[in-house]
Amino acid sequence: QLQLVESGGGLVQAGGSLRLSCIASRSTFSTYSLGWFRQAPGKEREFVGRIHWNGGRTYYTDSVKGRFTISRDNAKNTAYLQMNSLKPEDTAVYYCAAGGRLEYYGSSGPRFDYWGQGTQVTVSS
Repeated sequence: QLQLVESGGGLVQAGGSLRLSCIASRSTFSTYSLGWFRQAPGKEREFVGRIHWNGGRTYYTDSVKGRFTISRDNAKNTAYLQMNSLKPEDTAVYYCAAGGRLEYYGSSGPRFDYWGQGTQVTVSS
């Protein structure tokens, strides 16, 4: 079992930046790919991006490419979502998730088995 806790959300003006953190409960974190998702009010959960467990290859949805960066520090059991040039449409609850343990997957990505509780990001115009 892997527990994930997000932090770093808050209120920011459009054009600003935030860095979210996702801390895992176990060192096996390094064997999982890590994904970030978001859910805006009245909308379905949306994939934001992911980072592979081996080598840190990243993949992003088009709407955040060039603005968001995912990284990880396995020594700290922590993943990060650096969000720059934020827009009001980025407002959502952001979740991290872990899955695909020791897997090499295709473009569809892994199944995410463990989820955090989410952190609110609000971008004002």
